[in-house]
Amino acid sequence: MMKDITMGQYYPEKSILHDLDPRMKIVLLFFYMILIFFVKTFYGFLFIAIITYLMIKGSHLPVRLFLKSLRPVLVIISFTLFLHAFFTKGGEVLLALGPVTVESAGLVTGLFMTLRLMILVITTSLLTLTTSPIALTDGIEYLLSPLKKVGVPAHELAMMMTISLRFIPILILESDKIMKAQLARGADFNRGNVVERARNMVPLIVPLFVSAFRRADELATAMEARGYRGGEGRTRLNILRLSPRDFHALTFVALVFVLVLATGL
Repeated sequence: MMKDITMGQYYPEKSILHDLDPRMKIVLLFFYMILIFFVKTFYGFLFIAIITYLMIKGSHLPVRLFLKSLRPVLVIISFTLFLHAFFTKGGEVLLALGPVTVESAGLVTGLFMTLRLMILVITTSLLTLTTSPIALTDGIEYLLSPLKKVGVPAHELAMMMTISLRFIPILILESDKIMKAQLARGADFNRGNVVERARNMVPLIVPLFVSAFRRADELATAMEARGYRGGEGRTRLNILRLSPRDFHALTFVALVFVLVLATGL
């Protein structure tokens, strides 16, 4: 499952989405996520699914990458569907198991929430897969820069968020190496009940935490050795500039937003 996590990974490619300004991509993602919660019908979700698929095709990345990003959250998605199906009441009774019933309103609500979670995960992966960590840092810092007037350290926050994303694939590779080493020493991570399996994960979690703290310390030392002192007085190699394609993307998302609200999808 660890290998299925695509968040924080960047896949270089020549596409429209890769060439968009990171600030615009972050803003468009924010409004697209809001739009998903306005959708209330199956036709609306079908429309949003088609738009999402077109964006995936526009990124020139394989669809399997985005399907792969859903695997780590399948438990959460299934649990959400289960809760709504059994505890949200209303409509016709579809299934009765003694005092527990599954009613149509609960099943529909559960399906809608499941679809929302799936699209949210895919669109978030679309941002990280098509945006390099450096560009993402610059975009987040620029969007947070107005908060500097009230004392918010925009540069430091953007740096922390981007380093956290960048460390995800590194920790995934590290956990895979540690797991293979423990398996070679006779460890069995699938033996016993839930409590025993959790206890069996200790030989994996402890070395992973030690490795993560060591990498963080090495990174801090390297940044200090190179004279890093925060965002004040720093210059940029690449200056972010909005292009016509950014405004075309903004217009497209705005039209989709208006269409969904106007038609009541």
